[in-house]
Amino acid sequence: MKPAMKPRIAIPIPTGHDPEYNSRSWTAYAEAVTRAGGEPVEIPLIASPREIADLINTCHGVLLPGSPADVNPHKYGHEPIPECSPADPARENVDELLLQDAHNLYKPLLTICFGTQSLNVWRGGTLLQDISPVPVNHRAGKTVAVAHIAGVLKDSLLGSLLTPEEAPEQQAGPETDSGREAFLRLPINSSHHQAIGIPGDGLRVVARSAEDGVIEAVEGGQDPHNPQAHFVVGVQWHPERSYEISAASRALFDRFIAQAAAWTPRPIHTSVAKS
Repeated sequence: MKPAMKPRIAIPIPTGHDPEYNSRSWTAYAEAVTRAGGEPVEIPLIASPREIADLINTCHGVLLPGSPADVNPHKYGHEPIPECSPADPARENVDELLLQDAHNLYKPLLTICFGTQSLNVWRGGTLLQDISPVPVNHRAGKTVAVAHIAGVLKDSLLGSLLTPEEAPEQQAGPETDSGREAFLRLPINSSHHQAIGIPGDGLRVVARSAEDGVIEAVEGGQDPHNPQAHFVVGVQWHPERSYEISAASRALFDRFIAQAAAWTPRPIHTSVAKS
């Protein structure tokens, strides 16, 4: 069931330098948000911080999309390696404003690919600057509908959205007093060459590539005593690309939009400092 109101979802322009990519890519995220019952709101990268803050303050949720750029490695204490793509300062600046807003006000937050890496670094984590060569072709790209399998923890928020038909259960890991940890085998697409290294503060790893262990999803709000109080889900794949063929992709957007529709502001005067 779609929400009665249309929550406004802030989605930044993916890059500060590639209009063709922006047009193609942003439209796909916006369409998925619209089909799930939300109203996509374009956040420009060239506006002033005050203009961006005023726009963000009209939104009920935040979606950070993918990008061909890589997060500046200096932000997580590493020197860039040759395989690392150039950073996009304009996109990173806007992501940081959106992340601050979502965390200040507990707005629902969905991050995808680069957006998940951006979230992880903002929360104090690190990235693997290049994950090739590995057994899985994580760079498969948008023409490959299913690149590999992600093992999703059954007891995660993400796991609760999956159906047995699309993501059958499999046992893994050593036997413990509570049994083996169960995970669900979800077919996913893939279009990245970097991945989360050390997870950021309060982020729980809830999915890994079944073949090589690359982190594929994290979740968890910033409150360590009540991580479910704030909807924060980050996936390394592109559910907006698989919206038509994947019930899991549709369920993820539906839950995100439902959370945004139910969101109410916390009692502070402004979410982003204006300057």
